[in-house]
This record gives sequence, C-alpha cells and structure tokens, in this order.
Amino acid sequence: MKALRGLGFIVFFCLVAAGLLRVPRSALAAAQEAAAAQDQDTVPQSGAAIRANVGLVNLYVTVRNKQHQLITDLIQSDFKIYEDGVEQQVAFFSKETDLPITLGMLLDTSGSETNMLPAIQDNAEKFLRRVLRKGDLAMVLNFDVDINLDADFTDDLEVLDRAISRQTINAPSGTGPFSATLSGGTHFYDAVYLACHDKLADEAGRKAVVAITDAMDEGSQLKYQDAIEAAQRTDTVVHVLLVYDPMEGNAYDIAKRISDETGGRTIPVRGTHNIDQAFDELSEELRSQYAIGYYPTNTKRDGTYRKIKVEIQQPDMTALTRKGYYAPQD
Repeated sequence: MKALRGLGFIVFFCLVAAGLLRVPRSALAAAQEAAAAQDQDTVPQSGAAIRANVGLVNLYVTVRNKQHQLITDLIQSDFKIYEDGVEQQVAFFSKETDLPITLGMLLDTSGSETNMLPAIQDNAEKFLRRVLRKGDLAMVLNFDVDINLDADFTDDLEVLDRAISRQTINAPSGTGPFSATLSGGTHFYDAVYLACHDKLADEAGRKAVVAITDAMDEGSQLKYQDAIEAAQRTDTVVHVLLVYDPMEGNAYDIAKRISDETGGRTIPVRGTHNIDQAFDELSEELRSQYAIGYYPTNTKRDGTYRKIKVEIQQPDMTALTRKGYYAPQD
C-alpha cells in the first residue's frame, strides 16, 4: 500500500509539472506536504535526520549559452550544485515552464520617470497578460516618496490593468498599507524589502519581483543589502528593468547586485523604443526555468548564510540562480 501511495504522488507531480493538471494553490501545497511526509516514511533511517533538520532548498535556474540564447532541453545530470563548496545531491528536478508564479510588479513613479511612465504602463499591462497563466497571482505596488499597494495579489487582469493605468508621477501620500511620508523621492530599497518581507514571505512556489525603475534611491530607510536579504530569506527572485541614464551615479551596479544575488536579471532600458523588448525577454525567461531541489548536507539550524553555486556540465553554458540562502534557525 505504501508503495502504491508513493507511485500516486509521483504521477500527480509529473502531471502538474507537464502542465496536464492544474490544481488550486491550497491543494498543491497540501499535496506537497503529503509527499514530504511520504518521503520521510520511505527514506532510510540514515537520511531521516537530514529531512527533519533542514528542509528542501529550492532553486529556479535559467540557463543560457554564449550567444545569450535560453537553453531548455537539459537533463538532471547536466547540473552540479555546490553549497559552501560542498557538492550536493539533487533530490528534485523538473523543467518548470508552467509551475504557478506569484509576481510583484513594482513601478517607479518618481519625477525621474515622467517621460517613461506612459510606455512603462502600456508595456507592463502587456507583460502581465503575456506571462500570467491560470493559477498565477500578481500584485502592483508603486513607489516614489510613498510606497503604495495599488492591487493586492489577484489573478484578475482587469484589476491589475486598472492599477497600472492609474499611476501618476509623484502621487500624493497614499492611504494603502505601505503608505509612507518620508524624506527623499525614490524609495526603491524600501519597496523591494516590503514586497518580499511583507507580501511574498507567506506565498509558496515560484516568487518574483519585477521592478521598473532607474534604481536611483533617495530616502529609503533601509539599505540595498536589506532588500537583498529580504528577497533571499523569502526565496524571491528580483528582476530590474533599469530605465536610467548611464552617465548618472552607480544605479546599474546597485540594480545588478540586487538581481544577481537573488537569481534575477537587470535589463537596461534606455528609451521607450526598447522597453517592449525588455518585457518580452523577461516573460520568456520566467517560463523557461528549471526547478531543482536538494537537502543540504549541512544540517545545522544556525541561521547562517550558505553560498550556492550551480555548474552546467555542458560547454559554453551558464546558470542564473540565487547565490545563497539563510538556513533555518531554532
């Protein structure tokens, strides 16, 4: 009976991964918990301590070749994973183009985006319609001198469209749960932190933030390192569509640091003519990932930061994923 039950779980997850079966998030979460319990029932006693002490580390990996083309036909043996320099055994592998995603759309409405806002709005609406599928959720949050939640997590594209279309530059202090009246004009770091720490922390599965900004932070109470840590602790990937002047400050370096450390990308957007291309590139990437999981050999629950490195066992290919995670702590 136990073997039959295990086979049922395998068939169930294969159907979900293949996109042939879609289930509500609550049902999927319950199935994952049941599968985990089944896994603990059947593993050898020597492996039980690993599963009991440290949970599965999930990675969502994008692979590109030297020509920057997405590679979507790799198999499990093409990947090697290292945690703090120690090779880890892959426990789960799948090509996840249909796994549900929870997405945070962050729009910079500070004065520096005055000329870009109409193009940002138009293409953000198209992007959500292109990338969201059944089972996905998205929210819209804007930031300038305030941080406002314009649309909470929903699968209603009309609600999301309205939230995007009503954006204005340097809107007055809002009344949303994230409203703030602080000094400065672009609370980018605070916005990323709040999206990850306050909104995405309790969500399951794939999680991503897409921020359209010049990344010139002014007035945030937090530092960019705090935004990175919040994303890492909540397993959230941060992508930045960087609308900026390359002659001004270190915006690119900061944006790239945030995206690189969380497994995302920074895509420069230097005008309205190529913002649609940037959104197209990102939507393709979000649907061309590998899902890989492993149980860490380091079973300590000490809250320390663990570095992750993914290598591809094929020539001229590179993997994009988060660079580490924080271990659980008792």
